[in-house]
Amino acid sequence: MPLQPPAIASIFPSMEVVLSTQQITKVYQMGEVQVHALRGVDFDLRQGEFLVLLGASGSGKSTLLNILGGLDRPSAGQVFHGKTNLAEATDDELTQFRRQHVGFVFQMYNLIPRLTALENVALVTDVSDHPMDPMRALTLVGLSERADHFPAELSGGEQQRVAIARGIAKQPEILLCDEPTGALDFSTGIMVLEAISQVNRQLGTTTAVITHNASIAQMADRVVRLADGKIIEVTENRTKLSARDIRW
Repeated sequence: MPLQPPAIASIFPSMEVVLSTQQITKVYQMGEVQVHALRGVDFDLRQGEFLVLLGASGSGKSTLLNILGGLDRPSAGQVFHGKTNLAEATDDELTQFRRQHVGFVFQMYNLIPRLTALENVALVTDVSDHPMDPMRALTLVGLSERADHFPAELSGGEQQRVAIARGIAKQPEILLCDEPTGALDFSTGIMVLEAISQVNRQLGTTTAVITHNASIAQMADRVVRLADGKIIEVTENRTKLSARDIRW
């Protein structure tokens, strides 16, 4: 009998599970040594939530995010998007999943230097069935007045906000952010976190942010802590803080 997606947790009866994993493991072969990045992880990401994946370097959080986003496959286990098992999907099916359902924001901005902010955002709208107007995406992250500027003319925080606008311009169901403030100073990082939170609130985009900074967890609906490739704790914030109100 084929495996089915796990049931939604009873404490959140009205929240649909967008992505779920069942006992996923990830093993990398480094010469003669096997590195276990994930060890039997059961996890779900719920519609519309702001989730923080928290853990030290090497805890497995980036590996988990990459598997959730269809950038990598587990060595074993199941990954469900609805009734589709992504662990068994073809490369073309994973490409379509990423194009239609997932936006990414990474630590490095990965903007094209010869394109303006607006043009960088507009690039992704060609692969979406229901794209957002690129200028609207820039407006959501507070950069409409910088639309005609090239990356070299923007600060690090502004470049990261362009990357966020690019991530949401195809109106993805899920936004996955990998250490989005890791290359930024304190005050600039707050602005970037506020932009991500605003996208989550205004568009209802299911959002997962991975970080090693425990203070950011105060912004989340739910916090999942990883260590040594395992989930060691899941907590819920009944009261969320804005980035500017966080106790750093």
